[in-house]
Amino acid sequence: MRKTTSKPKYTWQILVIIITVIILGLNAIPTFYGSNNALLVSAVNPTQSLPNTQKLRELMQQQQVNVEQIIHAESESKIVIEGNDETLIQAQAHLKNTLGDDYHVRLGSQSAAPTWLQGMGMSPIKLGLDLSGGVLFVLEVDTDKADQERLNNAKDEALQIIHDQTLRGMSAKLPSADSAGGNSATNSDTSANNESSINLHFLSNQASQVKAMVHELQLRLPGIHYTQTDERSGTLAFTDESKTTFHHEIMAQALTTLRGRIEELGITEAVTQRQGQNRIRIELPGVKDPEQAKRIIGATASLDFYEMAPNGTVGAKAFTDENGRRLRVAPKPIFTGSNIENATSGRDEMGIALVNLALDSIGGKKMSDFSRDNIGNPMVTVFSEYHKNNADEMVKSSKVISVATIQSQLGNRFSITNLDSPQAASDLALLLRAGSLDAPITIVQQRTIQASLGQENVSNGIMALAIGLGITLVFMGLWYRKLGLIANTSLLLNLICLLGLMALLPNVVLTLPGIAGLVLTVGMAVDTNVLIFERIKEERKRGRSNFLAIETGYKEAFATILDANVTTMITALILLSIGYGPVKGFAITLSLGILTSMFTGVFVAHVLTSLVKPQITITQKELKA
Repeated sequence: MRKTTSKPKYTWQILVIIITVIILGLNAIPTFYGSNNALLVSAVNPTQSLPNTQKLRELMQQQQVNVEQIIHAESESKIVIEGNDETLIQAQAHLKNTLGDDYHVRLGSQSAAPTWLQGMGMSPIKLGLDLSGGVLFVLEVDTDKADQERLNNAKDEALQIIHDQTLRGMSAKLPSADSAGGNSATNSDTSANNESSINLHFLSNQASQVKAMVHELQLRLPGIHYTQTDERSGTLAFTDESKTTFHHEIMAQALTTLRGRIEELGITEAVTQRQGQNRIRIELPGVKDPEQAKRIIGATASLDFYEMAPNGTVGAKAFTDENGRRLRVAPKPIFTGSNIENATSGRDEMGIALVNLALDSIGGKKMSDFSRDNIGNPMVTVFSEYHKNNADEMVKSSKVISVATIQSQLGNRFSITNLDSPQAASDLALLLRAGSLDAPITIVQQRTIQASLGQENVSNGIMALAIGLGITLVFMGLWYRKLGLIANTSLLLNLICLLGLMALLPNVVLTLPGIAGLVLTVGMAVDTNVLIFERIKEERKRGRSNFLAIETGYKEAFATILDANVTTMITALILLSIGYGPVKGFAITLSLGILTSMFTGVFVAHVLTSLVKPQITITQKELKA
């Protein structure tokens, strides 16, 4: 058949292909090298110097651990070691015992790629929980308990207003308090509603005063509603709309706080997302110390700062300190842990553990005003957390961790002293930096996947991908001959680009279903070439030249290819938005695979076909096929 030649006109397309393949190819290379185990050493006190390289090497040699390299950064040292997870954990225990409580020793990893690739900021694809091993937590946020706490705070606010406005004869109580005191002012048919309401009692001649008190309470707590039940009582309750908004805020705050705690633990590939109405799913790939993660993630700690309550204070709270003294504090705290911007652990002049706090502008002003007016008076710091009792009920326990006398006016920086240990100070500082949880959480599921099982999943997934890719390459080469070689070239470039794109983009994690997405991407990429090549055959059967058949084939098949990929992309995006865990991993790989398949299957293959079309002849035998 006559060969058709054409003038070169693909200069910019060739440049785009070369630049794209080089960038994504370089990003894909570190994935083939994998990662090595590493220990991360950081100081409890940021001003404390880190151990030098020689000392760290000697400590590892004592455990007969081979050190590949030690990387020093500003705030931590990374010891890259040879060996399995058991060796890593033994080395961590030895470092902890030797360095003491002044240093944190965490487990981590380091890319095994050449230094020049690491210097360019390129790293392997982040592996999900099922491929690298790690821990899965499913947490349940107790929104009912949060509602009770919110209602209790509303009762304290109501009592404070009643006290400030000297409304004698008026009281606000929760239903449990009423039943304990034998008050039967409410009807029995409203007992269900009273579980989430405040009972307000007043004198029959206080109607106008009740209205003023409720108005002031609604200004302080938007969303609370008042209903009068008879001439001497009424109920205060939050509206359903307010409860729904509050629950959304509670879940959003829990997600933000948990992500902050995970970042403080140094875990960068974690997946934290809402699951259902009031559950949170946390995947921690590569975590080899699940107890540390459980202790920090599952903590529901909060910190409040109170002034001592004078005798006769309405609604005063009572706490017991470590010496057994009973302390009565004001109903409302001066400020809470939500006003803390930063917290660091350290030691005072006597070597006793402490936590240095930095407050935001609101907390700093409250602290400045309070300390200015209360020099010589004590301030009580109360640490609270939720835990389950023997009846498997969530209860709140509080303890006084500090009673300090204010010596002078304070600003937005001060310290909490007399803590039990440096570890306790470090954990408290971490929780305060990451934020406290307004609602208690419970770990309802915990699953640990060993790294050996993850490695087996990787091997099986790669084998499945290799078999699928090999069969596809052979079929395309035998069925389409020279055009098949172009299809195979674009297919290999597709995989390289996809791996590079996954390594380049942040927050993209490869999971076992993600490997299934890779296999599916191979099929989709080949499908693109099959549509184009079959269209080219049809054009040749109509008597068109090779050049016109190829150009028409790519042009006419593009609309069909685009429709197919757009519909698949819509499905992938839906899975990505509502799915979690394995479903999300599959959706990420599928959506990125669609983009790379369009690029290599249409753009790259078209350019390659046009460049080599003088050498492409479609025989009558191939047309019949």
